[in-house]
Order: sequence, then structure tokens, then C-alpha cells
Amino acid sequence: MPAADPSAQIASARPEMTAAIMAETGLDELVLRDLVHSFYGKIRRDAVLGPIFAARIADWGPHLERMVAFWSSVALMTGRYHGRPVPAHTPLPIDRAHFQRWLGLFRETADEVCTPSGALHVIERAERIARSLDMAVEAARAAPDAVPALR
Repeated sequence: MPAADPSAQIASARPEMTAAIMAETGLDELVLRDLVHSFYGKIRRDAVLGPIFAARIADWGPHLERMVAFWSSVALMTGRYHGRPVPAHTPLPIDRAHFQRWLGLFRETADEVCTPSGALHVIERAERIARSLDMAVEAARAAPDAVPALR
């Protein structure tokens, strides 16, 4: 009997994993859309983060759709996002304080929009993402020639 294609096994397992996460957290695509739109509304009004985003995003529609796909992939394991967040963030004029501000607004919004277990679920992932991006930004600044893929 030939070995099964591992990617087929992963693809067939994804809907069950997504359904289990949705049942445990109360998250779904509509909740994530509300989370993303509410969160980026706060970002756009924020005195610290708003100008950074405003200087780079002219058309918010595509960015918001990309972020909904990102959070769908991160929170629900749907595989909808196919981007590269590290190279997008390393050239930005941001540091740890910006990531902390971002996390503060994200936590606040998640608590407002999601069920308690859903908020916990996305906040845990946001904290890991912020740490990872912060480290990548710092590494790119510390040794820009050593990490050309991050530019």
C-alpha cells in the first residue's frame, strides 16, 4: 500500500482542528473580522501608532482583508494567510515600546469583541507574534548586513 501524501493528511485535519478551536473559543471569521476592524480603528486613531500606519497604508480595505486572513490563520489554523510579516516590519521606525502599545490596544479590543476564552486565545498568539517581530526588528537593526532576508 503506497504511503499517503502527508500534505493531504494535514489538509484533511485542518477543518477538524478549526472546528474544535471555534467550539472552544467562540471565535469564527465574523468575530475575527470584527476584532481586526475594531483594532485597526483604534490603531488609526492612536497618537503613537496611527502616524506610522498612515504613512504606509493609503487603501485600508486590502490591508484589513489581509489582516483578517492573517488572524484566521493564526487563531483558527485555516491557512488563509500567505504573507511574510517579518520583512514587512523590519524596516519600520518601531521599537519595543511600539509593540507594547500595539499589544495594549490588541488586548483591549480582544476583551471587548471576543468571548473570554477567545480573547485569551488571540492575546496569547498576539504576544508571541509581538515578541517575534520585536526580536526580528532588533536583529535587523543590530546586524543589517547579516540578515539580508529581513530587509
